Amino acid sequence: MTGHLLTAREVADMLGVGADWIYSETRAGRIPHVKLGRYRRYRRESIDAWLLELEAGASVSGTNRGGTARTARPTAPRK
Repeated sequence: MTGHLLTAREVADMLGVGADWIYSETRAGRIPHVKLGRYRRYRRESIDAWLLELEAGASVSGTNRGGTARTARPTAPRK
């Protein structure tokens, strides 16, 4: 284990999404996290590995109309 644990806001900044989206995806169990009492923290290594899994799944799932592989991107939070 290296580095410090990240907050949801730091992960949001890293991914270019809103912190609300990170909180929502964490509650749904879709983002790897560490539960520390009432707090949730994230390891950069786990987030990087999770992103690689998303990318691998997207490239396996097929291509879009243009013939290029799809890339997984976090979606914006719903309002």
